[in-house]
Amino acid sequence: MSRTSELSRRLGCLLARHQALHDPDREPRNRLRWLPEVRRWQALRLEASFDHFLSDPRRRPAAQFFLSDVYNDRDFSRRDADIARVLPMMQRVLPGAMLGTLADAIELGVLTHAFDLRMAKVLETIAPRRRTLDAALYAQAYRSAGLLRLRAHQIDLIARVGIGLAQALHTPGVGMLLKLSRGPARAAGLAELQGFLERGYSAFAQLGDARAFIGEIEADERDVSQRLFEGTSDPFRGRMR
Repeated sequence: MSRTSELSRRLGCLLARHQALHDPDREPRNRLRWLPEVRRWQALRLEASFDHFLSDPRRRPAAQFFLSDVYNDRDFSRRDADIARVLPMMQRVLPGAMLGTLADAIELGVLTHAFDLRMAKVLETIAPRRRTLDAALYAQAYRSAGLLRLRAHQIDLIARVGIGLAQALHTPGVGMLLKLSRGPARAAGLAELQGFLERGYSAFAQLGDARAFIGEIEADERDVSQRLFEGTSDPFRGRMR
């Protein structure tokens, strides 16, 4: 099987998993009352972790792109539905590296949502009377949810998506291609996917050393995960209470 065929199969499987995992009829945990709170709290935690990036004018656009489009509580269903619609065409015109990065982005979304569902279910058990999270309760739920290797893989995907997008969107001619495709994409109902690519291009164009930026994010996320699993008293180093 060729690499293109493998990527095509992977993308198709991931999109099907994404759809099934977000369907409340097929996955009843989507209706758990703790799910919105888990996502809200994690979004605040990530913003706090990114504070030093957001205060740096050169890195702020890339940090904002990560928070809004790569790793946060945003619903990526529309973007991924766009990808599913144009998958045959994408396989013909996009390089394999870009297809691989899109697959990594979808896998990251699938895995992150799966962890959110797992956390929400744990919280239903350990905190049935609580309504809001704090750092201590989040840490308890994180350890109870477990799956250390998959948490590490989640961070692997964050790094792979960041580096992959930076490399792909810096390819000569991509900026012009995105400009030319803006109108046709909107006319075809692919505005969400087009917006994702344009925001990424604009953010990484200003960044400079993408590997250093992604490396800092990866190192910080691994440190946080390790402290959470180890049960340290202040896993977020004073960023969250």
